[in-house]
Formats: sequence, structure tokens, C-alpha cells
Amino acid sequence: MKKILVPTDFSKEAEQATKVAAQLAKKHDCELLLVHMLDLPVNHLTGGSASDMPEALFFMKLAHQNFEPILEKDFLKDVNVREMVDFQEMSQGIMTVCQNEDVDLIIMGSHGANGLKEMFIGSNAEKVVRTSNVPVMVVKNEHDHFDVKNFVFASDFKNDNKETYNQAVRLANLFDAKIHLLMVITGNNFTTTAKAKARILDFISINNFSNHTINIYNDNSVEEGILNFSHINNADLIGISTHGRQGIAHFFNGSISEDLVNHAKRPVVTFKI
Repeated sequence: MKKILVPTDFSKEAEQATKVAAQLAKKHDCELLLVHMLDLPVNHLTGGSASDMPEALFFMKLAHQNFEPILEKDFLKDVNVREMVDFQEMSQGIMTVCQNEDVDLIIMGSHGANGLKEMFIGSNAEKVVRTSNVPVMVVKNEHDHFDVKNFVFASDFKNDNKETYNQAVRLANLFDAKIHLLMVITGNNFTTTAKAKARILDFISINNFSNHTINIYNDNSVEEGILNFSHINNADLIGISTHGRQGIAHFFNGSISEDLVNHAKRPVVTFKI
């Protein structure tokens, strides 16, 4: 991992995400990109470049000033940090930066269980989670010492999720973490334990990662199963797959809602299928 991106609006939630990102950047000698997007309408009004307008220049200067107290934080000491301000719609701008800068991981802050549309940089944050080809980690709490030893990877273990498993393995290797492979069985998607285990074993045969456990868990819904299993096993991180523009609500046979990200007290990382 070489580059971590944190979208920021200079809020408390953004700072929590930055603190986690800083710890990872220090540990793995990564560059940390702090990105603030100015979604100004002036370019639509004039047909020109937003950056040429006096109003845009004012907001650009103000944004760079807002970076100053952040860069003085103790947790950013000895971290290779670069601030960026650009004039784009937020989610599209983040995707552009990821592509141009070859970003490996996005870390975002969240208010919690008020819905993805309440994430700290507004409703467009939902689009980042949905559309990003780069793994997106959602952080909700303060983490003075962010360490991942138990990583729950929840899936239906069908073929279209295999690449997301490879991404999860790379992240687990980065943290030196154990992956707890989780398949939740409900009354609506019942399968026998033997068939479920066989499906998981076939699924992970594409990768020789051995630091894992196989878990088949029964619950009323997939969301409840993931949350309950993660709580019981004191997971440090939950990993799920998303079909991208179709939304997180479609990552398990189209049935998983965004409530999983909203309600999980633990950090959640999403991988695009």
C-alpha cells in the first residue's frame, strides 16, 4: 500500500478518519492525501472554469487555511501528508483523484446510524461507497490505536465475489490479521452446513491465504447475522462486497441494505465487485 486518501470537510468525523489513516500511513510508510472538494456552481453559471472565478479563489484560499490546524496535529507528525483542494462534485472528484494518484485505500468518517446520507461530507458520500473501485473504509469512532487482528469477511461466496476476496486478503496481510469467513444462513436462504462449507472452500481455493476460519451462522437476517457474529467475536473490522452503482443493498442477492454500514459500531470496509 502506497497511498491513502481521506476526504475531509474539516469536521470531527473527518479528523477521526484522518487519525486512523495517519496510523496506517506511519506503519506502512504511505503517503496520505487529504482531499477537500469544492462543489461550486459558478462554472455552470459562466461556462468557464470555477478556479478562475473570484468566489472560487476565495473558497480555495479558505480551504487551504482550514488545513493548517490539521497539519499541526500530533498524530500527523512524521507522516508524509499532501493536501489537495479541487473544484468537482465530491464523489466524482474523489474518483478522479483515486485514478490519477493510484490510491490504494479511501478512509471516510461517518456520523453513525443516521444513514449513509448523513456521512460527514453529505449525501454524495454514499456515491463514494457505491462507485469506488478502491476499497472504502468507513470509520465512526475515535481510534487512538487502530489495529486489526480479527477481520470478518461476510459474503454469499459466489463466483462474482472472488476478486473482492483477493482484495480482502491483501488488506488482511497488511494488518497481519486473521480473516473470519462468514456466511449467514436465514430462513429465506437456507442451505445445509455441509453445502455452505463446500461453497466457501471452493471459493477460497483461488487464494492460498491460510490465516482464516470458516463460519456458518444462523440469524433472522443477513445484516443481523453479520452484526451479531462480529460482536460475539469482537471483530476489529467488517468487510463486505458491493455491486457498485447498484448500491450496497445488492451485495448479497440484492437483499442487504445499507443499514449494515449504518448500524455497525465497528469500522466497515467495502470492496466493489
